[in-house]
Amino acid sequence: MSAFGSQSMALPLKRVIMRMPDRVMAGAERDVWHYGPQFDARKASEQHRVFAGLVAQSGADITWIRDGNDGLSDSIFTHDPSLVTDKGAVLLRMGKSLRLDEPDLHHETYRQMDVPVLGRIESPGTVEGGDCVWVDSKTLAVGRGVRTNQAGIEQLSDILKPLGITVLGFDLPLWHGEEACLHLMSIISPLAEDLALVHLPLLPAAFYQLLKERGIRLVAAPEEEFAASNGLNLNVLPTAPYEVIAVAGFEKTKAAMEAAGCTVTTFEADALCIACEGGPTCLTRPVWRQ
Repeated sequence: MSAFGSQSMALPLKRVIMRMPDRVMAGAERDVWHYGPQFDARKASEQHRVFAGLVAQSGADITWIRDGNDGLSDSIFTHDPSLVTDKGAVLLRMGKSLRLDEPDLHHETYRQMDVPVLGRIESPGTVEGGDCVWVDSKTLAVGRGVRTNQAGIEQLSDILKPLGITVLGFDLPLWHGEEACLHLMSIISPLAEDLALVHLPLLPAAFYQLLKERGIRLVAAPEEEFAASNGLNLNVLPTAPYEVIAVAGFEKTKAAMEAAGCTVTTFEADALCIACEGGPTCLTRPVWRQ
């Protein structure tokens, strides 16, 4: 029986899906993909290899989505096209039209991994993984915004209800506009089951109140580093409780996490994460946390 299950954001990471950028990002046009001026495909690939090495060093087993020159540049951000529960995966439907083919890549990968698929979000619904945050093993918070809509949240709720999972939707601001990527996980990154890094000014008030009710301690990310990084200082990947991988260059954010008891490992990611609006969490789809 294949090991899977991930109704947590911070338990030790055992299995993860990733995709190499070498071929899929080659020739990517910045304007088309909404990438920043720092984007450099060769440098992004080098930085991705360093990051993948850190994930492997943490003890996680990496399953690679098949390589190919399919032009799906954002497919390296494997967190978004699917969601994994203790009973199997859910194929999502992307709010960014350029990414609509990516869930099929995940479907193929789950077949290879012997992970059952419980359901799929269908049009007109949209849900992206970056909008999904496990508050606890039976409560999934979902950001309702440009990338995830109400129809998608309702479909996801119907798929997960038989598992005893409650799905709660929270409205997100438009922030930098329709083309920019603001996910719920753009403003919160769990660091442990009872600890999260947050950007308070953009956090939905009702979600903030829920986190407080559940006894989750909040570490406020410095606002100036959030602005300087376009939110990527906040996007950190827990490989275990209080053990995280973060983008280098944001020392105040790193210090705030360390003051809360975290061990923080960083990697250079200007061409990969800062330029492409996707951080360490976005680059991984956890399949098994235990």
